[in-house]
Amino acid sequence: MAQHEKIVAAVDIGTTKIVSLVGRLSDQGRLEVLGISQTASKGVKRGVVLNIEETVHAIQTTAAEAMEQSGIRFREVFVGIAGQHIKSVRNRGYINRDSYDDEITREDLKNLIEDMYKIPVDVGEEIIHVLPQSYIVDSETGVKNPVGMFGKRLEANFHIVIGQISSARNIEKCINRVGLGVKQLVLEPLASSAAVLTGDEKEAGVALVDIGGGTTDVAVYYDDVIRHTAVIPFGGNVITRDIKEGCAILQRQAESLKIQFGSALGDLAQEDKVVTIPGISGRDPKEISFRSLAYIIQSRMEEIIDAVIYEIENSGYMDKLSAGIVLTGGGSMLKHLNQLVKFKTGLDVRIGFPSERLAADTPDEVNQPMFATSVGLLLKGLEYYEEKEEEMVVEETMEMEEAETKATDRKHRRGVKKGKILESLKNTLSDIFDESDVRM
Repeated sequence: MAQHEKIVAAVDIGTTKIVSLVGRLSDQGRLEVLGISQTASKGVKRGVVLNIEETVHAIQTTAAEAMEQSGIRFREVFVGIAGQHIKSVRNRGYINRDSYDDEITREDLKNLIEDMYKIPVDVGEEIIHVLPQSYIVDSETGVKNPVGMFGKRLEANFHIVIGQISSARNIEKCINRVGLGVKQLVLEPLASSAAVLTGDEKEAGVALVDIGGGTTDVAVYYDDVIRHTAVIPFGGNVITRDIKEGCAILQRQAESLKIQFGSALGDLAQEDKVVTIPGISGRDPKEISFRSLAYIIQSRMEEIIDAVIYEIENSGYMDKLSAGIVLTGGGSMLKHLNQLVKFKTGLDVRIGFPSERLAADTPDEVNQPMFATSVGLLLKGLEYYEEKEEEMVVEETMEMEEAETKATDRKHRRGVKKGKILESLKNTLSDIFDESDVRM
C-alpha cells in the first residue's frame, strides 16, 4: 500500500558513526522519529569517504534496520556532507525584469538563485548550496522577502557553499550502491543548526559549533540570516589520539577514558584520583591521574576553540553574537567544555539538544547532541519537500515474499550471530587465562 504522507528519510555519514533514520511530521508540526539505527563508521576520515566498501556495508546495515523499525521502505534520502574541502564565498547577483508593473514572484527568486549555480568555480569543485542573505529591489536595500513588491532590478547577496565533486560523488555512490537515491546533499552545520538553534538565537546572533569525531562544523547566524559556514578538519578523534600517545595506551582505552573520566579543564580535575588501565598483553597496568588526563584534553581542545574563534572572527560577526555559542555534536558532552569555551571566547555558551523540534514522546536516546546532524537532515528534508511542493511516496506494508525473504535473512543473521558469540566466548576465556597468568 503506497500513500502520500509527510515522511522523510536521511543518512548521516560521520567519521565515528553512520546513522540512518526515518521521520514524520506530526499534526502538531513537530518531528516524530519512526526508526533510527547507528553503527560504527570505519570508512570515513574527517568527513570524507575513503573506503567505499566499508561505508556501503554500514549504510546497508543501518538503512535496513531503520526500515524494519518504522515499517517504511524508503527509496530516497537526504545526506550530510562535510570535510576540509568545503569552503564558502559571498557573491552578489541580479536580474533585470521586463516591467515595473508586474509583482516580483517566486519564479524571479528561483531564476536569480539558479543563475548563482552558474558562477565559475575551480576545477574539480561544484556548488552545493546557494543561500540568499538579503535582497535589493531597485535602490531599496535590506529586503528579506521581495515577493509581491514592484521593481525593475532585483539583486541579492548570496552565501555560496562549494565542495569537491569527487567527495560528493563518493557519497552518492555509497548511497546508490544500497539501492537508495540522494534527494539532496546538505551541508552538515546547516542541518545541525535546524535541529538545535531557536529562531530568537538566529535573530540575536549565534554561532553553532558542532564537534564531531573527524570535523568541527561552524555556522554563524545574525538577523535570521546565515552569515558564515566553515568545516574545521579535526574534532574529538584528535583528542583520543593525544590521550593514546600521551598515556601509551590503546585507542579503545583512550576513547573510554575520554568519555568516562575526561574533563576539558585541568584545574578542575581531581588531583588525588587515578584510573588504572590494564597492561597490554600481560604487561603491568598503568595508573593515570584525572588531572594529567584533563590537561591532555584541554591543550587539544584549546586548539579546536582557537580555530573556531578564527572562523567566527573571519565572519565579521564576533561582536554581534548576543546569543553567544551553541555547542552540539558528540564532542560537546565533554565535562567542563562549556566553561572552557566561555573562558576562551567571553561569550555565553549552552549545549544544544535537538529537542527544540522533536515530538514530546521522542525517546531520550535520540534527543542527544550526537544526533543533532541526523535530526537536522530530516528537518531540512521536510523543508525541501515543502518548498518544492513534493511528498515522498512510501510503502508502509511489504509484499508476502519480501516478508519471507526478511525472515530467512534474520535466521541467517542469527546463525552468524551465534557463531560470533561462540568466537567471542572463546576469546574471553583466552583473555581470562592470560590475565590469570599475569596475576601469577
